[in-house]
Amino acid sequence: MGGIGMKEILIILVIVLLVFGTKKLKNIGSDLGGAVRGFKDAMSKGEAEADDAAKQIKQADAEFAETTTAGKVTADKATAGDAGKNG
Repeated sequence: MGGIGMKEILIILVIVLLVFGTKKLKNIGSDLGGAVRGFKDAMSKGEAEADDAAKQIKQADAEFAETTTAGKVTADKATAGDAGKNG
């Protein structure tokens, strides 16, 4: 009473073959293979899009850090110039 053995699997396969026939099983297998292939393609495309989005975010973050740093340097120079005018 454990699991399904080899004998039970063979009986199930024979019954399925008799019910559906070889042509129908071939079509079902082909359709199932196409569905799995489509799923894999969609998953790899989704992963590629996620990687592209991550690269864009990193690039935007780096550009923001550069502009923030450049803006701080400019502000520091302006503040230093204002201090010289007041003194």
